[in-house]
This record gives sequence, structure tokens and C-alpha cells, in this order.
Amino acid sequence: MRLVVVGADGRMGRMLVRAVAEAEGCTLSAAIERPGSPTLGQDAGTLAGLSPLNVAVTDDPLAAFAAADGVLDFTTPAATIHFAELAAQARIVHIVGTTGLSDADREQLKAASYHARIVQSGNMSLGINLMAELVRRVAQSLGAEFDIEICEMHHRMKVDAPSGTALMLGEAAAEGRGVDLKTVRVSTRDGHTGARKPGDIGFATLRGGTVVGDHSVMFAGAGESLTISHHAADRGLFATGAVKAALWAHPKPPGLYSMADVLGL
Repeated sequence: MRLVVVGADGRMGRMLVRAVAEAEGCTLSAAIERPGSPTLGQDAGTLAGLSPLNVAVTDDPLAAFAAADGVLDFTTPAATIHFAELAAQARIVHIVGTTGLSDADREQLKAASYHARIVQSGNMSLGINLMAELVRRVAQSLGAEFDIEICEMHHRMKVDAPSGTALMLGEAAAEGRGVDLKTVRVSTRDGHTGARKPGDIGFATLRGGTVVGDHSVMFAGAGESLTISHHAADRGLFATGAVKAALWAHPKPPGLYSMADVLGL
């Protein structure tokens, strides 16, 4: 499977290049960076800390997509929507690990999925997706008498909050309760807030250091609580999951899929 990595000079981009190079069943066909990037023309393998792969970084995604089977994308919402349009034109696989997507962005991904095979997830790790399934089941079993609080911590450079993973876990909890997350989400508390409203799903966001990603979902009841947690120690696990998703999606028909589909959950 011929894979393109977009945002090849970013932290995740370099890890994606390494993951493709190390995986069986795929090869790096192109590496894309923004126009004017100082890395244009450099070998993507060397840039990622590997031996040369004979793939020079370019700023021409259209030509790259036309000659590929799939694209791995952990960029920005605006860039992802542009890449989704190109992936739809090329009828290829588009793996989206970009966070901070708006409802409008998701609608555009849905439209692109009529022609592309899109796998979109707030987190590509096996553990997080299993965690989301557990959260969904626990929320369904315990009911609204248990308060749900979601806490996440990431490195100081992360630009969106709450994290895409935290929102994914919140969606899972809301689905378990049969409610719309938008109607029960509480993302900030400051000052005299009054008592907690029954049924709310709260979010707490922490930023600092080089933390890759820590997520916890607490179900707090009268006299007892249950916490489900996940700790990510290496970003490489997200890259490995993205490659696995691409290989899984390659033979599938056009559509919008999730990592839960990839993992058979």
C-alpha cells in the first residue's frame, strides 16, 4: 500500500514516516509539507531519523495523492479538510488523526467519505479505543446517579482543549446514557458555580511539560467511585495505529469509519 504522510516535518509526521517504513504491507510514496518549508527537497527518511528512503519532501499533495493508495494526516483542521477533498478526488484512503475538528469540519469529512475511505478518530491507540467502549458500557450501566468527570493532561505545546480524546470519551459516556454531549458538557468552572447539575459531564484540562497524553474518566457516586484511566508514554503508538487503520481501510468501500470499526469494537 502506497502511503503519503502530510505534515511530514512535525512530531507526528516524523513518527508516521518511521511507522510506515517499519510496517509490513506498505511503503512511503510521498511526504508533504507546506509551501516555503525549509525541509522541502530533503529526504523524508533522513528527516525522520532513518536511513534515506529516496522520498523527497514536496509541497504538491495533488500529484502525491494521485499516485498513492492512502494518506496519513495529523495536521490542522483547515489542512485536513483540504486533504479530504483531494483524497475524495483520488478515491483513496484518508486516515485522520487531527484534533480540534468542528461540527462543520466533520460534515465536510462526511461528504468526502462518499468517495474516499476515511478513518477518523480523536485517538488512534488500541487502549484508548477499548477505554471508550468501557466508558460507554459503564455509563449505560450506572445511570445518572453517578457523576461523570473527564480529566486530561498533555504537553505544553498542545493547542486545543479539551483534547480530541477527552471529547471522544465524553461522546462515549453520553452515548451510554442516551444523551447529546452538547447538552450536558461542562468544560470550565470558575468562581461561584453553584452545585453540580445532575447529568452533567464535566471536563478538566491540564497542560505542562512533555506529557504525551493522560486521560481519566471518573464515575462518582454516593459513597463510591470508579475511575478508568489510560497513560500514553510514546507517540509512536498513535502512528502505528494510523498505519494499521490504513491497511484495514484499503479494501473497504467508501465511507466514514472509526478506530472502533478498525478494532472490531
